[in-house]
Amino acid sequence: MKVVDLFAGCGGLSLGFENAGFEVVAAFDRWEPALDVYRANLRHPAFNQDLSDVEASIEAVRQFSPEMIIGGPPCQDFSSAGKRSEGHRANLTVAFAEIVTALNPPWFLMENVDRAQGSSAFREALEIFGRAGYGLTTTVLNASLCGVPQRRKRLICVGKVGEEEGFLLTAIERRMAKKPMTVKDYLGDELNTEYYYSHPRNYARRAIYSVDEPAATIRGVNRPIPANYKRHAGDPVSPKKARPLTTDERARIQTFPKAFHWLGTKTNREQLVGNAVPVKLAEFVARCVLDYGSGIGYILQIVRHFGIDRQEVRALLS
Repeated sequence: MKVVDLFAGCGGLSLGFENAGFEVVAAFDRWEPALDVYRANLRHPAFNQDLSDVEASIEAVRQFSPEMIIGGPPCQDFSSAGKRSEGHRANLTVAFAEIVTALNPPWFLMENVDRAQGSSAFREALEIFGRAGYGLTTTVLNASLCGVPQRRKRLICVGKVGEEEGFLLTAIERRMAKKPMTVKDYLGDELNTEYYYSHPRNYARRAIYSVDEPAATIRGVNRPIPANYKRHAGDPVSPKKARPLTTDERARIQTFPKAFHWLGTKTNREQLVGNAVPVKLAEFVARCVLDYGSGIGYILQIVRHFGIDRQEVRALLS
């Protein structure tokens, strides 16, 4: 399936889909530092395009004849770490829907923070998709159950022309892990530390984590341990027994490969890492789409239609 990535950032979604065997043919973003990193790591073309200009974007994407459009419209207006009001970035969610429906590929994937599902922009986007004939699967995924050592919750909306609502849910449930992935599960002893500091959104939250648990959400901020930091009740050890993570280590928790080449200033690199879709989360969703497109998809349709016990079917399919 030929895929185009909109709001591609540094390439987490694209890389995950490529790992699953999709053919990503082009990417579009507006931030040049992100495009520099994208181009340094992925071989297909990546364009600087103002995706809020819907008409121009439609023409730019049309030449690639995508069978699937994927993307994560910028989410800061929806994030608990950012603004609480909807502004220009929220409108980009609607722009994404308008570009997709104008080109009408068989499939699309839209990713955002879980908070976005309560926004008027997200609801408007769903209405646009529905009017265009897409059946939708909308769910919040915990990345630690999807191959990522991180408690990162992300809203995923997958659409397929002519499908019913929730069509992909059984495929997702079949692939989901039974227990969260820890940092040590994924990285082994790569960090060479048992405890590390992860700068919290506010000091009402803990900041010290063990490698024997999933990481907190990796954000675009990475700071040293403050000299006056007082141990939180939830911290497993004193901050004296922990250290902050490097940019590369945070990227590894975002499941970027060791060989991924990061460019730019430290501030930009941290923001790119924090804003990225974890590669393994993207790969998880991509493989669910592949499952559905194979014979398994037809089995799952029958299961859902006749109300067959899903646990028994999952055991058989595995």
